[in-house]
Amino acid sequence: MTESETVLWESLRKLNCGYRFRRQHPVGDYIADFICLKSRLVIEVDGGYHDTPQQQQEDQWRTEYMESKGYTVIRFKNEEIINNLNEVVMRIKEQLFNE
Repeated sequence: MTESETVLWESLRKLNCGYRFRRQHPVGDYIADFICLKSRLVIEVDGGYHDTPQQQQEDQWRTEYMESKGYTVIRFKNEEIINNLNEVVMRIKEQLFNE
C-alpha cells in the first residue's frame, strides 16, 4: 500500500461506526482500494499517474463498471488524504450515513 492508502486504512479501521471496510477487494475484474460491502461503498485512492488523460479514461470506465454493479465510488487524491485526513474521513462518513 502507498503511504496515503496506509494512512486512510488506519482511519477506516478505527471508524467504529457500524461499518467495516476491506482493502484490495475484487469487484469483477477490478480491485477496489477499499470497500464497505454493507453500504456498497468503494473508495479509490489516486496517485499522480491518475492525472494522465489515459488513466482518467480508465478510471472512468472502472467507476462506471462498479456503479453498474450497485456500488457508489468516491475518489480521493493522495494529497487530500495526507494533507486533510479529517475532511476525507468526514466525507466518507457522510456517504455512509446518507445512503
